[in-house]
Amino acid sequence: MKLNTLKPAEGSKKESRRVGRGIGSGFGKTAGRGHKGQHSRAGGFHKVGFEGGQMPIQRRLPKRGFKSLTKPYNAKIRTSELNKLQAGIVDLLALKAANLIPEISLNVKVYLSGEVKNKYTLQGIAVTKGAKNLIEKAGGSVEVAKEA
Repeated sequence: MKLNTLKPAEGSKKESRRVGRGIGSGFGKTAGRGHKGQHSRAGGFHKVGFEGGQMPIQRRLPKRGFKSLTKPYNAKIRTSELNKLQAGIVDLLALKAANLIPEISLNVKVYLSGEVKNKYTLQGIAVTKGAKNLIEKAGGSVEVAKEA
């Protein structure tokens, strides 16, 4: 390789458009700006997001975004985390006492992830189908279940 033979890669350098240089150039007359209107004129400028006076989308949409107001009150727990509890009745209070869910929680859902080693009776707790099958296979039961 020699410095005097270096060239940019094919197609990497593009010649700039020479507009307004006659009909033969392909960009004569209107110079690629079309006919009439704000953009055809010198100084024809508007702000980013301007929609011709219509209320722009960034002002039509709510500013706060979407934040679930019920999220802090809903908790999830894996089936493997049930093993940290003593065998027996498992309800919202038992899970809070074992620090498996936050104190603020009002609803809990148990989902399938890991094994269940003891017999548990779940009361007033939502369970997925897979988690329910696993708990029942281990000899436990689900009462007043909100299946999801």
